[in-house]
Amino acid sequence: MQSIEKYSVFIEEEIKKTHYPLTPKNLYDPLRYFMTLGGKRMRPILTLMGAEAFGSSKKEALPAALAVELFHNFSLIHDDIMDEAPIRRGKETVHTKWNQNIAILSGDVLLVYAYQLLAQQKAEVLPDLLNLFNTTAIEVCEGQQYDMDFETKKSVSITEYIEMIRLKTSVLLGCALEMGAIIAGASLSDRKLIYEFGQQIGIAFQIQDDILDLYADPSKFGKQVGGDIISNKTTLLLLKAFELADPYQKEKLNAILQESDFDQKIALAKHLFDVLNVRNVCKEIMNYHYEQAKTALEKIQIPASQKEPLLQLAAYLMEREI
Repeated sequence: MQSIEKYSVFIEEEIKKTHYPLTPKNLYDPLRYFMTLGGKRMRPILTLMGAEAFGSSKKEALPAALAVELFHNFSLIHDDIMDEAPIRRGKETVHTKWNQNIAILSGDVLLVYAYQLLAQQKAEVLPDLLNLFNTTAIEVCEGQQYDMDFETKKSVSITEYIEMIRLKTSVLLGCALEMGAIIAGASLSDRKLIYEFGQQIGIAFQIQDDILDLYADPSKFGKQVGGDIISNKTTLLLLKAFELADPYQKEKLNAILQESDFDQKIALAKHLFDVLNVRNVCKEIMNYHYEQAKTALEKIQIPASQKEPLLQLAAYLMEREI
């Protein structure tokens, strides 16, 4: 999508302009390293698009957009530590390249930089921006905790899972869009609607990710297909499989989760999921949230032409092959 590419290039250029102190090297070098690893930059793009939808400019919303991106990267550095992940975007994670303590401290500094950027916005919008940003930051932490809790919890409901991905992933997309709307002076009702649009797109996108993890074309996916099955990760697919399975199939699924041959484990899980029609059931849930997002966008009191870029973005995000 050409317009997304333009936003992405703009954000990337602005990130490159950020200068961190030279010393202490072990505090700032990790930030320089991590912020050049790339990524979609989707969250700051949403802030810019949210501002423009309501008649503001990219330039006016830039500090908030960068603040959202720095917060997101702070959370990734800390998530990687908690997940003991060795790789991020094809490169070594900060705690792997340096060490865990350095990663924690560097992440903390990145969070402070996010607040410094946010403070550059006009004084009249700052209270609303800070209130939204702080609420979202707490919710993201809650989502991460739920995700970790699910690793040892015996039973997780579909409702609990959707709430976890809403908090861990989706609220930041809603926040990014609403921050743009706040900067542009949008009404409270329109602010809430654009937040809902972002939140519902985020839920749909994460469900899509769950499906792609098992069903994506390996040459296009960019990571190992079936990684969630290998690690017995709680996903919508796995929860739906247990919900739809009869007692014999549940027993079979539990045995599959204990399988030590990873290729065999993926093949057996995929076969059972196909028998249970799990993929299509999850696609229906994904499409429900996508439609909820579009409904929220339709209700916003701005001309259709100003909504079109957001509608195109939503379609672009949901176009990955599943």
